[in-house]
Amino acid sequence: GAPTISIFLKPPGVIPLGGSTTICCICQHSSGSFVLYKGSRRLRTQSGSRAEFSISNATSQDSGTYNCHYLQGGTVLARSEELEVFVEELRLPRPHLSVLPGHEVTAGADVMFRCSPTHPSTGCYLYLEGQIRAQLLSRERGDYNLSHVQNGDSGRYSCQCYTINASREWSAVSNTLDLVVR
Repeated sequence: GAPTISIFLKPPGVIPLGGSTTICCICQHSSGSFVLYKGSRRLRTQSGSRAEFSISNATSQDSGTYNCHYLQGGTVLARSEELEVFVEELRLPRPHLSVLPGHEVTAGADVMFRCSPTHPSTGCYLYLEGQIRAQLLSRERGDYNLSHVQNGDSGRYSCQCYTINASREWSAVSNTLDLVVR
């Protein structure tokens, strides 16, 4: 079948003005090259099975929709999903991420992530590095329950909060937590 490309931000989250991040594209094939697009504009090319396109000293110009195409001999073999990148001034304090029962759990266990914002009317997102989708945390407590965890749930988690009002303001990204499922 046709190869698939995964695209994600490392580290994930809304990027602070002046900050940096990396757009990662991964494909199972290794004999072609990646082309990074922003909208319909072709930005950069890298060869191999993994490409890392870095953004540094981010400005609002870096906000937008990105995707990767995988090419072999000029033919597009695959296109990634679209990745939305946001660059904002981060005004809220950094939240704290904790996990119960702990960093190391056995497969099938239930895990609870708690993101503790320091601001009352906030919503928070939970990020897993390597995933394009963020999980919205339950608003009342900032908790996210993961039941019957599997090996695929292992990885590096972080959270980020925002104010629930017209002018959405963002926090910095929390500490990271490495979850190990054995």
